[in-house]
Amino acid sequence: MHTANEIRRVFLDYFRKEGHEIVPSSPLVPRNDPTLMFVNSGMVQFKNVFTGQEPRPYVRASTAQKCVRAGGKHNDLENVGHTARHHTFFEMLGNFSFGDYFKERAIPLAWNLITKEFGLSPDKLTVTVFSEDDEAFGIWKKLTGFPDSRIIRISTSDNFWSMGDTGPCGPCSEIFYDHGDKIFGGPPGSADADGDRFVEIWNLVFMQFEQVTKTERVNLPKPSIDTGMGLERLAAVLQGKHDNFDIDLFRKLIEASAEISRTDPDGVHKVSHRVIADHLRASSFLIADGVLPSNEGRGYVLRRIMRRAMRHAHLLGCKDPLMWQLVPALVLEMGQAYPELQRAQAVITETLKLEEERFKVTLERGLKLLDEETAKMQPGAKLNGEVAFKLYDTFGFPLDLTADVLRGQKREVNMPEFDAAMERQRATARAAWAGSGEAATETIWFDIKQKVGASEFLGYETESAQGIVTALVKGGKEVDAAKTGDEVAIVTNQTPFYGESGGQMGDAGRITTADGGVVEVHDVQKKLGELFVHHGKVTQGSISKGEAVELRVDGKRRSGLRAHHSATHLLHEALRRRLGEHVTQKGSLVAPDRLRFDFSHNKALAPEDIAWIEHEVNRRIRANADVATRLMTPGAAIEAGAMALFGEKYGEEVRVVSMGGRALLDDGGEEHKEFSTELCGGTHVRRTGDIGFLKIVSESAVGAGLRRIEAVTGAAAEKYVEEQQRIVAEAAAALRAVPQDLGQRIVSLLDERKKLERELAEARKQMATGAGSGGGGDTKSVNGVKLAARLLPDVPAKELKSMADALKKQLGSGVVALIATADGKASVVVGVTDDLTGRLSAVDLVKAGSAALGGQGGGGRPDMAQAGGPDAANAANAIAAIEAAIGDRIKAA
Repeated sequence: MHTANEIRRVFLDYFRKEGHEIVPSSPLVPRNDPTLMFVNSGMVQFKNVFTGQEPRPYVRASTAQKCVRAGGKHNDLENVGHTARHHTFFEMLGNFSFGDYFKERAIPLAWNLITKEFGLSPDKLTVTVFSEDDEAFGIWKKLTGFPDSRIIRISTSDNFWSMGDTGPCGPCSEIFYDHGDKIFGGPPGSADADGDRFVEIWNLVFMQFEQVTKTERVNLPKPSIDTGMGLERLAAVLQGKHDNFDIDLFRKLIEASAEISRTDPDGVHKVSHRVIADHLRASSFLIADGVLPSNEGRGYVLRRIMRRAMRHAHLLGCKDPLMWQLVPALVLEMGQAYPELQRAQAVITETLKLEEERFKVTLERGLKLLDEETAKMQPGAKLNGEVAFKLYDTFGFPLDLTADVLRGQKREVNMPEFDAAMERQRATARAAWAGSGEAATETIWFDIKQKVGASEFLGYETESAQGIVTALVKGGKEVDAAKTGDEVAIVTNQTPFYGESGGQMGDAGRITTADGGVVEVHDVQKKLGELFVHHGKVTQGSISKGEAVELRVDGKRRSGLRAHHSATHLLHEALRRRLGEHVTQKGSLVAPDRLRFDFSHNKALAPEDIAWIEHEVNRRIRANADVATRLMTPGAAIEAGAMALFGEKYGEEVRVVSMGGRALLDDGGEEHKEFSTELCGGTHVRRTGDIGFLKIVSESAVGAGLRRIEAVTGAAAEKYVEEQQRIVAEAAAALRAVPQDLGQRIVSLLDERKKLERELAEARKQMATGAGSGGGGDTKSVNGVKLAARLLPDVPAKELKSMADALKKQLGSGVVALIATADGKASVVVGVTDDLTGRLSAVDLVKAGSAALGGQGGGGRPDMAQAGGPDAANAANAIAAIEAAIGDRIKAA
């Protein structure tokens, strides 16, 4: 028997030998086609190669592509479990030629593979061609020798493929397997073609035209090949099964489900086991590719898939969560072909378990209410839409799950009533928003969110993607287009740009259109928590609402943001370990070239504290441990030791980021948990080594009990260190010392300077006390009181008081007035000997001098006072003013 894994291997090996590059499956989230919710065929990752927009180093390729059809126009969700060949997740095997070979090579390659490598009997095969494709008909006729009745011409679009209304297109040729006359159905194109006897296993697309307009079609200069064969269908044929769920891969998962639930895999719960097996694959692969359950976009589709499977686990009678227990079986079957399953096994398991635990309460409550309502209804009657809306809005019971339950009762939901209830709820929400104070100034974003829904963030996994412009805002108003020179705010259905939040600055980069329009994005903001608004300027061409665009983040800037954000997590934990658990984050700024981290602490950090913290962070960086992200409820995350930031609002589910590894302890053991675990929605490095290293630049106070650290990492840290080294080198050169002796040389110079300053101060004192020695004045008598006044250019103000004390001692009895001038300003000191303080106050005299200098006031004691003024040119007038004040007060006394 050919196992599914063997079939995949044989297929890829066959085309490798035929000169094809084996290209890994692309992620399920398409980054080059914004019109698709999920990758649904093998050609999606090559779309831009076929159109000539993207060069590849090969002209032949082969893939085993992961595909999901569970949202948008490609939605098989409701059929899964009830039919033989509907799946939400499937694998598409394909071979591709980009202008290399065409029909004459593609058809023999397919025929030889299935008849020789896989050994299918030609008697069991039938092929179709497009009715006008005589070339393909002739190749098949010559190759197989089939009669015309087994090379069926199909005139409908089933056998003519197109990428869209315009673009590459061409005829198809399909290969069908005949399961025999025991099964109802006729060959393709017949009245009974919808039966299950003839099953399509391979479709060959001959991409030979370009649809220029609806009516004009031209030949492509380089015709290409795009084929697709469902692995599950081929496995069923090769394993002699008519039902895809009977192949080895599905049986392993179904039997694992049956064993854990202790139910019969093929009994009354057969459909439930099939649904669980299929949805387990879709859920696990989507989570591995970065999709997490949410209430919008892809995350909502994932949640629908998960919850549909969980309802069937409930039908099996499972009291405990089931799906997470099946992950090991899936990884065992498919992990070798898709290693991302192995890498993401932990997060897949946690996400499934969390969602099932949360949904179990919702499910039981919703089913109870639904049973109560349907018990009152007549057979076949539709469920009141108001009831369905109440289940959805109040109890969190999804509409599609209500419809799935009713389907088993042959009932439906009254959708007009449901839609009316939904519209009333939206109107109420808008009214509440419009009256919410300052937020009322941004009601435009509320209206846009209501119309276009949330933006889907792809930036955890990629820095470039395609999107569709869903809204344009210019000058505070919605517009249909913007042109060169316009400042504009752009909303797209999906984006790799991070919107500013949690202290991390928004991304910058570029948005481009197919027609050459360019918008330079300088900031991205999140509105209403889910709407990503790109602020930028149209620098070339134009951009229009509804247009497909390419969004590309500035990778260098994003790299800096990631490094600095991850460093804040390590810094936070290092601070707590050094200073104590009272340390908590009180604010932060994450920029591409620096970080700022505010934290609670009541005193300055000692140099040895800063050194320890810096060393510990860099030790964790050098460990180069993985940075792990999980999805948890806030309560479960905090219970598991995750740090939550005070004042932050968290939803029902949070991203939990762990990093720093588990270091070895002194006793040889290992830490029991990751160094840092925090609730965080920002972008981070993949391994701590990507940070480079951290350098603390400063530590300071910003308020009572609040400290701030500023630091740099990576290239910014290198630049900072280089600048410090340059400064040190210049200082060493100026002092004629080598850098390692710089400290000792500076201490020596400072000691020498202090000595010289003391000697200079003493010389100035002697100059000031030497009568008539050039000090700018002599001792004179003012109404019997001796006045020693001096003008002292370029004497530091701090030396005036000691000079005044010395001069007072020299006078014995009298008044000393000293005025120092420098840089256009003046300082004045007045001293009065103790025997005169009863009649004269130094404070009054210094105020008179200060007034003449353009100053105000002055202060001190009756025996010594000091003041200043901005007008040094009036120094002589100040001495005169002091002299006059002495005379006036002596007369008055």
